[in-house]
Amino acid sequence: MRIGMALNYAGGFKETVEELADYEKAGLDIVYVAEAYSFDAVSQMGFIAAKTERLEIASGILNIYSRTPTALAQTAAGLDYVSGGRFTLGIGASGPQVIEGFHGVPYTAPLGRTREIIEICRKVWRRERLQHEGKHYQLPLPEGRGTGLGKPLKLINHPVRESIPIMVAAIGPKNVELTAEIANGWEPIFYMPEKAADVWGGSLAAGKAKRDPSLGDLDVVAQATLAIGDDVQGYLEFGRPMAALYIGGMGAKGKNFYNDLARRYGFEKEAEEIQDLYLDGKKDEAAAKVPQELLEKMSLIGTEGHVRERLAAIKESGVTTLNVAPIAGDHKGRLALIEKVREMVADV
Repeated sequence: MRIGMALNYAGGFKETVEELADYEKAGLDIVYVAEAYSFDAVSQMGFIAAKTERLEIASGILNIYSRTPTALAQTAAGLDYVSGGRFTLGIGASGPQVIEGFHGVPYTAPLGRTREIIEICRKVWRRERLQHEGKHYQLPLPEGRGTGLGKPLKLINHPVRESIPIMVAAIGPKNVELTAEIANGWEPIFYMPEKAADVWGGSLAAGKAKRDPSLGDLDVVAQATLAIGDDVQGYLEFGRPMAALYIGGMGAKGKNFYNDLARRYGFEKEAEEIQDLYLDGKKDEAAAKVPQELLEKMSLIGTEGHVRERLAAIKESGVTTLNVAPIAGDHKGRLALIEKVREMVADV
């Protein structure tokens, strides 16, 4: 398994990037930069490319609505160029609250758009004259939808790679199936290895059955908070507010993908309680309802023996990239955790 780490998009970015050279030496393989409705991720990934030499860089994620497909392709090609071929384009549909509320774009046809965007990106990177006749995107614009002066152009520059890896964040059955069919990598959220096959196994199998062999194996990217020791169990509580935010507040009643996932994991009662409390403004009460089992199974928090067991379960479930969030009191402690988990993964 590769070892990855997500950068915090809420603050301290420059300070964290200054430390990335140390993480490279400690064995970190890839770093993920989120965007959400924070600063744009692209400028920050360019900054990381200039400050690192070996570390792979991924968007985790850019939403598929606020940039045109061609702009996403240009962005990926540019970041792959300035990083010397170290970039992965992570994309996802996000959700209606962000897309319609922050970007003012209708949240429509996420599956169809994802498929067409990936097709367009790969055409751009191959430097084909860009022509696309899809349901959601037509390039050049057809007659009657513009001036009529659009031309099928190709990318001026020669990309470092004509096949830049594409990772899709997906948790819904159809979206996971699509990802397994056409993407290079898959990034779920709240990953519980013991439940993964039951929740996503059918979708993954259906998608892989249609997968082009030239894409290679699907990279499965799982996330886990990391703390190793005899007195770290309390760190599990750090996960409650975030889990409550997603399960309870990231969407409306009946339209919350993360709440649906919690239900599919078997936490139907808790998912309903968390959402009702969160939407009623009772965030602390909602966090208290997050199941302890969920917090434990999607984390790497505990004694060294416990973490080794969890790593074995994660690997057995098919994970190929482990994206960790190390918890320690200082930079030296976080580095030690990366070194330790790197060593432990090699032994699993």
